[in-house]
Amino acid sequence: MNADYIFILDKPLVDKEFFEEARKINIPVVWIDHHEIPKEDIPDFVHYFNPFFNTPSSNEPVTALCYDATKKKDDLWIAVTGCISDGFVPPFYSEFEKKYPDLTTIKKKAFDILYGSELGKIARILGLALKDRTTNVVNMLKFLMKVKTPYEVLEETSLNRAMHERFNEIEKKINHLVLGVEEDGENLLFFRYGGDLSISSEVANDLWYRFPKKFVIVAYVKGWKTNLSLRGKNVKEKFLQVLPKIKGLKGGGHDNAVGGQMNSEDLDKFREEFEKVL
Repeated sequence: MNADYIFILDKPLVDKEFFEEARKINIPVVWIDHHEIPKEDIPDFVHYFNPFFNTPSSNEPVTALCYDATKKKDDLWIAVTGCISDGFVPPFYSEFEKKYPDLTTIKKKAFDILYGSELGKIARILGLALKDRTTNVVNMLKFLMKVKTPYEVLEETSLNRAMHERFNEIEKKINHLVLGVEEDGENLLFFRYGGDLSISSEVANDLWYRFPKKFVIVAYVKGWKTNLSLRGKNVKEKFLQVLPKIKGLKGGGHDNAVGGQMNSEDLDKFREEFEKVL
């Protein structure tokens, strides 16, 4: 491995073996995150930065932290795009509004921006295009390294056609999945699906945008394993109450957005226990 530094961004869990190898070859590791993790999980040789451990604590996205550290104005649109993708409106969003007013909306909530503006479309394009073959993802990253403005992402050209095609393909799948979803409980909207593509996070975001007063649980079932995406006000608190009651259930995240994984055979029990908590 030939590198001056190893940067770990937005990863709450990193294998211990990775750190052991980095220590062996004496490469400095910089780890920037915003998730709640035990301090004992951080090796003593790692340069670790996380606003959760500040006083007072906070959990702004890593894109906001990196932009605040560099203040590179050319990267403003990238930083804002990353923040909106993570459900966060950064303080420097007003700078973006002044520079690109046609890409914004008069609404100020993150999900309204994500689903109701051209900036939100950029965020969704980049997020869904990552769910592609490695070759296409690498080509997308090469394209983004040359991009100067967000308009180059929005406009489909020969340089980014694969990126747009992948976005359109998955966006249609998401719309097909959520089209017929109706409220199925007073407080909870529970939705399960299968198939060859895990998009539970994106489906959960879409459903919570449509049903903002509900707790949303999206379960992607594939064989014995189920991926969970939960949304709702203080949903993490509810999830942590259920966590010890389901064998093999693991997960975590932010106050209003949680990801998890569990055995598929216990999914009905998980729903029952979550409803009890509600």
